[in-house]
Amino acid sequence: MRRGRVVEGVRAYGLIAGMWIRSTMAYRTSFALTTFGNFAMTALDFVAILLMFSRVDALGGWSLPEVAFLYGLSGVSFGLADLAIGSMERLGRRVRDGTLDTLLVRPVPVLAQVAADRFALRRLGRVTQGALVLGYALVVVDVDWTAAKLLLMPLMLLGGAGIFCAVFLAAGAFQFAAQDASEVANAFTYGGTTMLQYPPTVFALDLVRGATFVVPLAFVNWLPASHVLGRPYPLGLPGWVAFTTPLVAAACCALAGLAWRAGLRSYRSTGS
Repeated sequence: MRRGRVVEGVRAYGLIAGMWIRSTMAYRTSFALTTFGNFAMTALDFVAILLMFSRVDALGGWSLPEVAFLYGLSGVSFGLADLAIGSMERLGRRVRDGTLDTLLVRPVPVLAQVAADRFALRRLGRVTQGALVLGYALVVVDVDWTAAKLLLMPLMLLGGAGIFCAVFLAAGAFQFAAQDASEVANAFTYGGTTMLQYPPTVFALDLVRGATFVVPLAFVNWLPASHVLGRPYPLGLPGWVAFTTPLVAAACCALAGLAWRAGLRSYRSTGS
């Protein structure tokens, strides 16, 4: 029964997203300009890093190619999650004005409808920009590639995207209680990816512990990237944790799913 519900949700998500893609591509010039704008805005983050390295040789003991590696991993992982489920940030508005009610009466999973609502293909600009920086980093960084490190690359990107999806989903579930706390949610989504663009050595230990054991964003790139680059692991964790990103992503998605179901059950509309 639950498996059929999942299949139904994936199918509904594809149909709704496809509808928005067709709508977007009806205005190709507008799509190209907004995608380029998305690309350019996110590129400013890397420009800031380049400006820092114009004054220093290392940042927290990490070189420019190594920081670019962190930046690219974070950018692609977050970009994929933002593309897939970034529309969750509108949920608070729907809860406040009662428009979520229209989704509840449709014979389609609410999560699929909310996630695919106004599917923004322009967010590919962020993914493309992160991929370009990652490609640059892979060319210039000094890495002794092994089979394990090569295997870790797709695990990092997909697992990292899964972790960010879980954060988006948990933030959406929080909106059922807070209703007007989108900025709080953004601190863990957009703020999280910005934090991961920099090496863990520039942050206080308490923040690194929180990003490892509370909201496990460190598994997106800090821990697996430390293995690839031959860097000491944050907090002195054992080497095998670098390969646990997919497991952490699965656990986070499961917990976020439970939070979503609890939040949806608690929804009582606006009464209007």
